[in-house]
Amino acid sequence: MLLIKNMKFFHNKKNDCIQCDSKFNNHEDLVIHVRHEHKKTIVVCQYCKREFIHEKDRLHHSREEHKHILSERSQKNSHPEEYKTQSRVDAFRSRFSDKL
Repeated sequence: MLLIKNMKFFHNKKNDCIQCDSKFNNHEDLVIHVRHEHKKTIVVCQYCKREFIHEKDRLHHSREEHKHILSERSQKNSHPEEYKTQSRVDAFRSRFSDKL
């Protein structure tokens, strides 16, 4: 009897519906349930198209699973030249002249 009570302590609540307390074996089944039963909008990872119920879960997933992509985006040299500030200033200045 003690063993059964302890097993509940180790139950993974990640795949439990917080609206109706339904329990699922995997994340995908939970997402399908929430979409159909509760008509909730599902957020999608832009990199791998995995679906999430909460935006905070999608953000956590992106930070952990796609950190290599995010780190590349933050590198100074990875942006096209036209997005760099000095290039934009120079292009803007070239449209004006001192002639009146």
